[in-house]
Amino acid sequence: MANVNKIKGVIAILTGGGDVPGLNPAIRAITIRAIREGYKVIGIRRGWAGLVDFIRDKKADNSNNFQVLTEEIVNKAGRTGGTFLHTSRTRPSHVPKINVPAHLKDSYNDDMNDLTPEVIKNLEFLGVDYLIPIGGDDTLSFGVTLYQNGVKVVAIPKTMDNDVPGTDYCIGFSTCVTRTIMLTNSLRTSAGSHERFLVIEVFGRYAGFTAMLPTMAGAANRCVIPEYEFNIENLLELMIHDRAHNPSNYSILLVSEGAMFKGGEMVFEHMEKDAYGHAKLGGIGDLVSAQLKDLSPQYNNGKRINVINQKLGYLVRCGDPDATDSIVPMAYGNLALDLILKNIHGRLVVLKDGRYDNMPIDVVTSTKKLVNINKHYNTERLRPQYRSFQLKPLFIMTSE
Repeated sequence: MANVNKIKGVIAILTGGGDVPGLNPAIRAITIRAIREGYKVIGIRRGWAGLVDFIRDKKADNSNNFQVLTEEIVNKAGRTGGTFLHTSRTRPSHVPKINVPAHLKDSYNDDMNDLTPEVIKNLEFLGVDYLIPIGGDDTLSFGVTLYQNGVKVVAIPKTMDNDVPGTDYCIGFSTCVTRTIMLTNSLRTSAGSHERFLVIEVFGRYAGFTAMLPTMAGAANRCVIPEYEFNIENLLELMIHDRAHNPSNYSILLVSEGAMFKGGEMVFEHMEKDAYGHAKLGGIGDLVSAQLKDLSPQYNNGKRINVINQKLGYLVRCGDPDATDSIVPMAYGNLALDLILKNIHGRLVVLKDGRYDNMPIDVVTSTKKLVNINKHYNTERLRPQYRSFQLKPLFIMTSE
């Protein structure tokens, strides 16, 4: 371990947004490499919230906002799921008056407040030379803001939806797909026993990768995704056809949470929005299930087909990472350190066409990453399509 009196600098790590398996392996990889290269490493707790709530006073107790990381700490957590640094959906540039920390209320009392200047001052107070945020496009978009304001940022992409632009792969995606396949295959025994439709709602607000890949792998007959508004009667006919041609008389549909009926809108559990303006999605699986059941007699000789309706939710984001989400985070953490050791910042570490690389960090906010409908989705059959796998990347359709 490097002598703390001769450290090269201070690196801070934070995790923001939803938890996924693979975050702790990334934290571990960064910390061990950084310490051995002579850096001090601190973990910012609760995502951006740790830097918003921080009090710039050496006598203040900021233990809930950051901790010094050691090899012993990260080795213990590195094999586990979730993030031991905790996380939040705090957006420092848009903090409602009610959420402004008590020690800042005299200075920030608008209905909505930009606490970016406070975050930058807090990083300076902590002596942070480099900041490594690990998150999705929401978390990383504020990383872009900090970089544009002079903070040395190297970002790591994380999200089960796999929709961070610039990279083929985001931490958490493989475990999500693995769990979706596993849980779908478990549920199919009940669908077969009762000769029903099985409708499973999966994550995917704007991008349908988490429904597409399991369907391509054979876990489901059909999938509906955010990128294409589906016709319920067309879907029903396809599901009845699949059921009739299955010896066990059932068929399976994966529904992205952001999928929409033709001419409809996204379905929300409630209209309360998070700091990034997103209302909580959920319920499209319920609506699809109800309509399939109600309309089924019209296409099934007057007989109703019952539905097993299941929302996978947190079952695909909890627990330990799979092999990919153990290996890729390790590589991403070391990629970030490779850049820092060369004093390169303002970058996003990525996987492109099976090779590790990095991109300008502003790619996160300059474009969107969605399923290419023309290439990868059959809008008549409501399922993935592919013509040749030769020279395709590992996850087929996630390359831009």
